[in-house]
Amino acid sequence: MRSDKLLANMGYGSRKEVKKLLKKGGLTVNGEKVTDGKTHVNPQEDEIEIFGETIDYKPFIYLMMNKPQGVISATEDRSEETVVDLLEIEDALYEPFPVGRLDKDTTGLLLLTNDGKLAHQLTSPKKKVEKTYRVHIDAPLQDGNKDALEQGVILDDGYETKPARLEYVNGERGTLVKLTITEGKFHQVKRMFQARGRNVIALKRESMGPLLLDPHLDPGTYRELTDEEIALLKNDS
Repeated sequence: MRSDKLLANMGYGSRKEVKKLLKKGGLTVNGEKVTDGKTHVNPQEDEIEIFGETIDYKPFIYLMMNKPQGVISATEDRSEETVVDLLEIEDALYEPFPVGRLDKDTTGLLLLTNDGKLAHQLTSPKKKVEKTYRVHIDAPLQDGNKDALEQGVILDDGYETKPARLEYVNGERGTLVKLTITEGKFHQVKRMFQARGRNVIALKRESMGPLLLDPHLDPGTYRELTDEEIALLKNDS
C-alpha cells in the first residue's frame, strides 16, 4: 500500500495535508523516515510510526452500539444527533456507517462498520438475516394475532410481510413480546402490530443474525466486536 493512501485511510487528512505531513518527516517505517507518498509500506508487517507514535493499522472497524433513544441512524444530519456523533475520534476516523437503520426512538443493537461487503450481506433481503426485537405494545394481542403475525400481515401500503416469529416474554400473553423478522421495511415492526390493532410503546433490537447485544453496554455506549463475533457474522452472511 502506498504510504500516502495509508495515511489518508487512517484519517490524517486530505491528499494535500498528507503530503505536508510526509514532508515534515512525520512518518517513519521500520525506523526510517518516509517522505515520498509513493513509497509502499506493509501495514501488517512493517513498524509504522506517526511523529513517534506507533499506529496499529486495520482496514476495517466493527462496532457494536447500544443505540439510545433520540439519535438517528445516519452518518450525518444538519439538525439531529447521529450515531456517528457518539463515536470517539479515533473510531470515527475510519468512517463507519450504521448497518441498516433503527428508528429515532428505537433502541438496542446497532452495528457500525466501514466493511461495505459485510454490510451489504447483512442487509440484503436475499440473505434473510434474522433480527429480533423486544416489543412493548399497548395491550395484549387478541386470539389469532400471534399466528397472523407469524404468517405475514398486510401493511398499510398493501405490502405483505414475510413470515416472522413471535414469543411472549415470560411465557404469558401480555404487553411484552419478542418479534423476529428477516426484513427491514420502513417502521416495519410498528406497522406490523398496527395491522393487528396494537401500538408499539417501546422497541429495542436485541440481536442481528448471530450477534447479540452486549448486556453490559449502556445506552449510547459501544465497543469493538471480538474476532469471534466478526467471524460469526461473516460465516452467517
